[in-house]
Amino acid sequence: MAKKPNVVFFFTDDQRFDTIRALGNEEIVTPTMDGLVQRGTAFTHAHIAGGTSPAVCMPSRAMLHSGRTLFHIQAAGQQIPKEHTTLGQAFRESGYRTFGTGKWHNGRESYHRSFSHGDEIFFGGMADHWNVPAYHFDPTGKYEATCPIVDDPARSNQVRHRQCDHIHAGKHSSELIADAAIQFIQSQSADAPFFMYVSFLAPHDPRTMPKQYLQMYDPAKVKLPPNFMPEHPFDNGELRVRDEMLASFPRTPEEVRRHIAEYFAMITHLDAQIGRVMKALEDKGVLGDTILVLAGDNGLAVGQHGLFGKQSCYDHSLRVPLIFAGPGIPQSTRTDAFAYLFDIFPTLCDLTGIRVPSTVEGASLVQAMCDPSVKVRDTLYFAYTDKHRAVRDRRFKLVHYVVNGRHSMTQLFDLQQDPWELSNLAPDRAHADHLAHLRREMARFRDAWDDPKTEWGQRFWSAAHPS
Repeated sequence: MAKKPNVVFFFTDDQRFDTIRALGNEEIVTPTMDGLVQRGTAFTHAHIAGGTSPAVCMPSRAMLHSGRTLFHIQAAGQQIPKEHTTLGQAFRESGYRTFGTGKWHNGRESYHRSFSHGDEIFFGGMADHWNVPAYHFDPTGKYEATCPIVDDPARSNQVRHRQCDHIHAGKHSSELIADAAIQFIQSQSADAPFFMYVSFLAPHDPRTMPKQYLQMYDPAKVKLPPNFMPEHPFDNGELRVRDEMLASFPRTPEEVRRHIAEYFAMITHLDAQIGRVMKALEDKGVLGDTILVLAGDNGLAVGQHGLFGKQSCYDHSLRVPLIFAGPGIPQSTRTDAFAYLFDIFPTLCDLTGIRVPSTVEGASLVQAMCDPSVKVRDTLYFAYTDKHRAVRDRRFKLVHYVVNGRHSMTQLFDLQQDPWELSNLAPDRAHADHLAHLRREMARFRDAWDDPKTEWGQRFWSAAHPS
């Protein structure tokens, strides 16, 4: 019986869909990601389903690892219930060595049942990239140790304790995580396949990176996005959430250009670390036998629509990179099939011949890789806490807002003619049919995903009565 292919899954933090040079961004330098695009199939319309918390990455990761829809994960996604088989667990139970490094953010128990090996494990949401509080692998799954943090070395009596067992002071998180992945690859033998989850903290803020990468981008030469705005044009209910406080109000072109330059620099540094891991696979002689996946946990505004975070239903917050490469996957292929991150779970099962657990709700993307006529689904549903709901088809997107307990705004965008989502067509009677169609789709998804059964859905739908 032939050995199953290895799987290496690179997951990035806050990387927007349009931050890969080979996919159209001529300002950014991403040679490794460009190589993955050439080597495999890129899903240009991959999305997250939204979030039930301002920390959108937490439910996003819970959906990814459980293969379940937004309102079928527990609470805000911090823990993945034991009855929901995780991605790593499915591979582990199928005979794979499973390795997890970097950001987890979904609880210790679900990490423990997912991975047989690991290192440099970060259970938090964000950290100083040069001082990441991490754990070595604990076979008991307890991860109970704490380590002291001295905020001011001159006042050594002021010590806090973080949940970790070590800190590699002075080493960047992307390099730390890549080093752990490389060490695992170098230790492998040929007797069993491995599954690696390599989860970077970059390009999440605080956006810091080695100086030579920042010097690659001159803020004065960075282009402002067409939908740059000094402020969001109306109250969306989250204008002062934590992410929005990273820049001053109103936003200025100079400050936004600086943030974009730093964002691109972090991604270029991250790209180099992914390249190091791929070089280790090549040196080990297993690159050709390995399925590679690159994806991001959510997008980021960085000045678009006057926003800086990901707490919205605009494309800059919902769309993410998604690339598959390796044995059996078409090369130099792009598809606009509608994908969610929670489709990755059944897709990897199909690619490796593993049974898809009954708890998984996502759809396999394998057919869409091979047949451009396969679009997987015709419409997509999105939600953000109790404030935003959206639905889109191949051309139009509808967004409803509830702020301060009442319906406050409806937006309708023609994404073919207006990809930057600047012109609200909802008041235009010429688009009444499109509006009605998408409202019906929103109601269908609402019920299928059990949105009204959640505390967020109850609050949103009790107030949402758009005319």
